Amino acid sequence: MFNKSLLPLALGGFGIGMSEFVMMGILPDIAASLRITIPQAGYLISAYALGVVFGAPLLVGLLSKRAPRGVLIWFMLLVTAFNTMSALAPNFELLMITRFLAGLPHGAFFGVGAVVAMRLASEGKSASAVATMFAGLAFASVLGVPFGTWLGHNVSWRLVFIIVAAIGLATMLTLNKLVPYLDPPQGGSFRQDLLIFRTPQLWLAMAITSIGTGGFFAYISYIAPLLIEVTKFSANTIPMVMMVIGIGMTTGVLLGGKLADRVAPLPALLMLLCPMAAVLLLNGVMIASQPAMLMLAFATGAIALALGPPIQMLLMEHSKGSEMLGSSLGQSGFNIGNALGALLGGVPLTLGYSYVAPQWVACGLALCGVALVLLMLGLEGKQRMASVPA
Repeated sequence: MFNKSLLPLALGGFGIGMSEFVMMGILPDIAASLRITIPQAGYLISAYALGVVFGAPLLVGLLSKRAPRGVLIWFMLLVTAFNTMSALAPNFELLMITRFLAGLPHGAFFGVGAVVAMRLASEGKSASAVATMFAGLAFASVLGVPFGTWLGHNVSWRLVFIIVAAIGLATMLTLNKLVPYLDPPQGGSFRQDLLIFRTPQLWLAMAITSIGTGGFFAYISYIAPLLIEVTKFSANTIPMVMMVIGIGMTTGVLLGGKLADRVAPLPALLMLLCPMAAVLLLNGVMIASQPAMLMLAFATGAIALALGPPIQMLLMEHSKGSEMLGSSLGQSGFNIGNALGALLGGVPLTLGYSYVAPQWVACGLALCGVALVLLMLGLEGKQRMASVPA
């Protein structure tokens, strides 16, 4: 039976997912409207991602000792306010600032929301409950992002951020109505929470998250111009492609939750990052075929979001006693990957290479993620052997 208390978390994930991922679809429209280049517009993606990186640990650290429901409502108030400001920004510089601010509550919401989802979950279904929240983010790519992309092409990209703000307001109301009151977490101060950063495994988990998922973001940051300029899709079909990616993401995050309930996080990540590297390679090889790119769009989205639940479980596994802070680092890591992917994917474009070049960057980042998982598995294996009595 579906737990209706998880619905507000999924709705919040939908609004935040739309705010983040719709940028990839409306990038050409923003560039044309503000009279900047597409690589310059790509910096807006990086600004949002950096907001997530800084906001997640900061906001969670400041508010994690308060009742979770009230904290989530405050985070969605920030989502509403800053997306409204993005809609009203008159120039590129101010839009950069407002996108950074809009990113601040993103990771904090998912970090606190993941812990709330686990507390509301039935026995043995923790990862699946977390996946339900992330399914909202993924479902944004099925409906919110294609609709926002169409709206940006045909009406105004500013209306997209107004819609996100409205979703934020609706989330606040449903959080208050459907999520039960939960006691604040017991534990020490924020300074004591920061002690989790002394754990080398946590840093490795963050590196896997940031670099491994960076491949997906290098792919999706420039997907619209790639498909228009190289694969020769018309601009009006890009919302359809974004919907295919979104369907893949929604499918993937639910399967990732089931996988994370059955398989330990590191083996699960290895099972996902290897095919991710292969799919990203094929995106560069099969670029001339529209049917192939549609199938690969589904596969890329599915694998990318399937990584979410095992990553969250890995981070919480290595942040015992400070799970909210550890959980929030998942979105920090994802958005370091977002910033890294958009930045590194844009480098070959500024050097004059074609829109195919970011796909090679994407594949390389995914392979680096595979190497980091193997390193972490090796270190954990050595620690287990060292702990066995002679």
